[in-house]
Amino acid sequence: MVRIVICWTLPLLMLFVTSCNMLTPLIFVGEHRKKISAEFDKLAGKRVAVLVWTEPATLFDYRFARIELATYVSDKLRTELQQRQKATQVVDARDVEDFLQRNVDAQVDPYAVGRKFEADYVIYLEVLKFQMRNPREPQFLTGRIEASVTVHDIRADPDQLRRYELNPVRCIHPEGSPVLLSRTNAPLVREATYRKFAEQVARKFYEHTVEL
Repeated sequence: MVRIVICWTLPLLMLFVTSCNMLTPLIFVGEHRKKISAEFDKLAGKRVAVLVWTEPATLFDYRFARIELATYVSDKLRTELQQRQKATQVVDARDVEDFLQRNVDAQVDPYAVGRKFEADYVIYLEVLKFQMRNPREPQFLTGRIEASVTVHDIRADPDQLRRYELNPVRCIHPEGSPVLLSRTNAPLVREATYRKFAEQVARKFYEHTVEL
C-alpha cells in the first residue's frame, strides 16, 4: 500500500514542480511590465501635423535637424497609430518643411501650419537642447535632445481649450559609455538618438507598455 502511494505521489509532485517552473517566467515577465495610458488620446480619425522648432545655432551646425526630427516623429506616429487602427492622417513632414521655408513666421505658429494643411491638431515640438557631442569630451559622441511638447487644437472654438501642454521629452543616447567620434559613428549615433526621441514623442499619443 505504501509503495502504491509513493508511485502516485512522486509523479504528481514532479508535475507540480514542473508546472511552477513553467509559470514562473510568465509571472516574472508580467510583473515587470507596466501599461501606460496616452497623455493625449484625441488623434483617432483626425488630421495631424508635426511642427518642430530649433534654435538657429542648431541649424547652423546641423542644417537638416528640423526636417529630420519632424520626419522621424511623423513617421513613427503614423506607423504606430495605423497599427492601432486609429485612422489618423499625419501630414508629410517634407510638405511642412517646404511651407516653413517659404513662410518664416510660420516656424513658430502652429495655427498657421494647421490652417495651411487643414489639420485638426498640430503637435508643436520646441527643441530646447540638441547635442551630439559630449561638451566636456568632444572626442566622444553623446546624443541628447530635450523638447517641450504641446498640442494645438486648430478647430477649437474661441471659448474652448486650444492648447494642451504635455510632459517634456528628454532623451539621451547612448545612456552608458559614450561612443568615440568617427565618420562612421557620428551618423549612427545621430540616427539612434532621433529614433529614440521620436518613440518618446509618439508614445504620448497611444497606450503602451514599458519595462520596469
